Amino acid sequence: MHIEERVVGDVTILDLTGKITLGEGDELLKDKINSLLNQGHRKILLNLEGVPYIDSAGLGEIVRTYTTVSRQGGKLKLLNLTKRIQDLLSITKLLTVFETFESEEPAVASFS
Repeated sequence: MHIEERVVGDVTILDLTGKITLGEGDELLKDKINSLLNQGHRKILLNLEGVPYIDSAGLGEIVRTYTTVSRQGGKLKLLNLTKRIQDLLSITKLLTVFETFESEEPAVASFS
């Protein structure tokens, strides 16, 4: 997995590319989020457009990430879910936990 970081206003957007699976992306995501939180970033948007597949470890990491960010007074939201990821979140009832968006502008605006 590869992570590109960019900032729009005061929102940090992480463009994720590749699979989020055990040993391939879950640790990378955790380290990136911890680094952002240590730098004081509290508004984080995960762009999942380039993520074709998430396994249970990857899903667990996204949930852990959400919890970690929330505990530190931040917000984590999801952007551009593929149909497969949307179905996965729906089946696991996690779609009710995450705020999800289909385009970047309303997603960024929702942090204000």
